[in-house]
Amino acid sequence: MSYDEKKQDGTVSSSDVVKDDRYYANEALVDPEEKESLHRDLSARQISMIALGGAIGTGLIIGSGTALVRGGPLGIFLGYSFVGFVCYLVMVALGEMSAYLPHKKGFPGYATRFVDPAFGFALGWNYVLKYLIVTPNNVNAAVFCINLLGVRVFGELEFWFSSIKVISLIGLLLMGIIIDLGGNPKHDRLGFRYWDHPYGPMGKYLQNQVHNDHLAIFLGFWSTLTNALFAYIGTELIGVTVGEAQAPRKNIPIAIRRTFFRILIFYVGGVFVISLIVPSTDQTLFVANKSKPGAAASPFVVATTLVGIKVLNHIINAAILLFVLSAANSDLYIGTRTLYGLAIQGQAPKVFARVNRMGVPYASLILCTCFCFLVFLNVSSSSAKVFGWFVNLVSTFGAITWMCICYTHIRFMKALKAQGLSRDALPYKAPFQPWGSWFALIATAIITLFKGFDTFIPFTKDTFVTSYIGLPAFLLFYVGYKVYYRTTLIPSDKVDLVTGKREIDEEEERFNQEQEARGPRSRWQKIWEDL
Repeated sequence: MSYDEKKQDGTVSSSDVVKDDRYYANEALVDPEEKESLHRDLSARQISMIALGGAIGTGLIIGSGTALVRGGPLGIFLGYSFVGFVCYLVMVALGEMSAYLPHKKGFPGYATRFVDPAFGFALGWNYVLKYLIVTPNNVNAAVFCINLLGVRVFGELEFWFSSIKVISLIGLLLMGIIIDLGGNPKHDRLGFRYWDHPYGPMGKYLQNQVHNDHLAIFLGFWSTLTNALFAYIGTELIGVTVGEAQAPRKNIPIAIRRTFFRILIFYVGGVFVISLIVPSTDQTLFVANKSKPGAAASPFVVATTLVGIKVLNHIINAAILLFVLSAANSDLYIGTRTLYGLAIQGQAPKVFARVNRMGVPYASLILCTCFCFLVFLNVSSSSAKVFGWFVNLVSTFGAITWMCICYTHIRFMKALKAQGLSRDALPYKAPFQPWGSWFALIATAIITLFKGFDTFIPFTKDTFVTSYIGLPAFLLFYVGYKVYYRTTLIPSDKVDLVTGKREIDEEEERFNQEQEARGPRSRWQKIWEDL
């Protein structure tokens, strides 16, 4: 039977594709056998919570205070809403590729397959650097043991960590609403008081430097975009969990939809509540933003202090500690899996592809954990400045990742069209395409290019370098790999859309048969699994 005949009736195997010279395929695109690689033990509820746990952290609970000061109540609401929409477009683009080909290499693997191996190499190492930095930025290396226990234990523990986090965040939002409506010791009904003059609705950033009210208002709003970008970055980590997801073609689209709506409610709803209960001009908030990083910088702590609520600020401090521990747990997991994905593609040393009997890439985990000791920089008096640099680096690396995901998805759609495959036949079809990925790519690029505008007013060398060094680093990875291996942009009609797909189909079919063999689920089982 010819290759084309096999492709039409669905019997094509990975070896057939590798042998066919019309496709840019190689054996590295085939996932290793499960006993020698990651295990598919993550359920849909665990994947959703891992993504939520990694995304909701210091960006919302602490960093939003800076955005409120600079952009004002309306500015922060509009900024987080706009970037939230961009985040949604990135997520659905990633979801379409992940549901079609849920391999174990993460989205750098999609970039290698659909764009150019050099592009995948640069994206992968860019993402590894992001998580080598962000994990110590969130807290410490104690989460190493949790990650070493295997993905099933990790997934369950992270599910509960994130569940407590969600409950805590709901409590904070309800507390904010109650305070706003007058349920505070001062019995002061705030309403939209802080949206009116002199508190709002828009903030004025760098007014003393630019000497123009309208420009200061615009700069304040633009600052909220860069702050929101940092806050939302992390939602894309769901693209790394696909390699360990049960029934990924069913569960990944569900997890992406759930994650977006949860984050939309918590982030947009969270900053809206903050804008109601904390005036953007309050000196306490200014002090919080200028102080050493910590729970005191949280607008929720400031809000309780302003209305005279005692003790509650200590409870909020404990909740914030849980937030960052959970985020660090997810960060270490993602950094480990991304490095593993690079190793099995031959784009990192093979030692990082080794896994133990529980499917944990222990060599990758050890390396990523070593970077957690950077947290002890916080002992020194200058550590707050160092971690401010880390925030700049993380936001740049994350923004580059979003842009790469969007461009990879654009190339994926072009390949489908060139090879006569309809997107309607995909397990999950992303809405608003193809313009959605183009819009997200361009919007993220503009925000990234101008995210360090305040480093020029006046010019600050260290902040400038940390705000933009991620861009030349990515280009260095890309150009270096391309020159050394002489790779080229893969033509759309030769993009490999088949290698490894059959093996994943068979793996998912076996899982579905095992589920059917267990018999019908009870009502409570359905509720539990569909959380």
